Parts: sequence; structure tokens; C-alpha cells
Amino acid sequence: MKNRFPSLSLSAYGSGWSSGRRVAVAGGVLACLIMVTATIAWFTGDRQQPDRADTTTPAASSPAAERPPSPSAGTGSVPKPPPVAEPLSYAKAAAAMLWTYDTRRTSHDQQLSGMKQWMTPEAEFADWASVSGQVPDPVLWSRMADNRQHATASVAEAHFPSAFRAALADSPEAITEAYIYAVTVSGSQQIAWKQDGGGAEDRSVTLAVQCRPSRDCSLVAIAPRVAP
Repeated sequence: MKNRFPSLSLSAYGSGWSSGRRVAVAGGVLACLIMVTATIAWFTGDRQQPDRADTTTPAASSPAAERPPSPSAGTGSVPKPPPVAEPLSYAKAAAAMLWTYDTRRTSHDQQLSGMKQWMTPEAEFADWASVSGQVPDPVLWSRMADNRQHATASVAEAHFPSAFRAALADSPEAITEAYIYAVTVSGSQQIAWKQDGGGAEDRSVTLAVQCRPSRDCSLVAIAPRVAP
């Protein structure tokens, strides 16, 4: 049986960053990256030309998904962010969270509310639209719930993209501007729905995570393209 509904996929490229958020992230994500054309290209590049083939239908975004969720929505099955102060570990946990969902126990508002808790509190860097845009609109979420669709994730590895490492090596002091790290995570997502339907797909994503000294990490944004 073929899944008729899109999965939550961080590899979707249709959820672009707002121009203001791109400026903040490109400026904060390491001021040194502004001098590196290749890195800026994958953070602000053409979302119509992904780096790899993606057979998953991108999750539909909506104005409702772009607005902050109601504080009273609860978080359903979405896990709380871990008290982690190391960017690779936090990025792996964030990717697992974003690749995992359960429409049987979690409403649309709860999904957004749970994801919001992972975001950086520094509004000048947080790109909520790039994260919330991964969640289908309320109508489609309801259809997925009718189909009892849910997913789990397995994370294989996380690494700093080569362009990020090179830029940081050239200007190591630049990270102290905002302590935002680019991290590429790979793994797989296992999707299931009623009548024993299911399947699995590989996943890769590049995240921007903030890890200031003596503070737990937080999620800043999802890059529109995967950086190697």
C-alpha cells in the first residue's frame, strides 16, 4: 500500500527563509561565512535546485504554520529539547525530533508548540518559518490523523559541513559573534499508517544551531539545501 500523504521531511526545499531572517542568520552564523561564497550559497541559495534527488513530497506550509502556536496548545508527543551544550549532539537530537511525529496523539497546534520549544530565544537569529514550514497545514494534518500516520527516526551521524570548517579555520574568532554552528545530519525516517502501511526513507538536513558558552544549545533554522 502506497502512502498517500506527505511525511514531515527536513529535506524539503519549499519552506524558504524570509529575507530578514536570512540576513540575521547569514550575519550571525558566523560572520566569517559572509566571506565564503560557497557557504552563503547553500544557506541562501536557490531552493528550486536541491543538491540531491528527493522522492518525498515536501510538507505543505501554510500561514497558520508560520504563526507562533498558542501557548496553551501543549506539545503532544513532541519531546522536550535535551540539556545539551554541544552542537553535533544537539543537532542530532533536533533532527530526530523533526523527523518524528504522531498524528494519532498530537494535534497540529501541539506539533508546532513542541517544535517551538527547541528554537533559540534570540529573535534576531531565530527563523521559525523555516522550521514550522515543515509541518503540513491543519487540513492535511487532519487527513494524516484520519490515516493514523506516524513516524520514528534513526540518526546515523552529524558533522560540520566542509565550507563551515574551512571558514572557521580561517577566522576562528568569528564564531563568538553568535555561537551559531552549521551541522549536517543524516539518518532515516520510518513512516507507518493504518492497515499495516509503512515505509522508510533516508534523510539528510543541514541545521543552524546556537550553543553559547554555559548555555544549552537551541535550534536556529533549517537550511534550504543540504551542505556536504
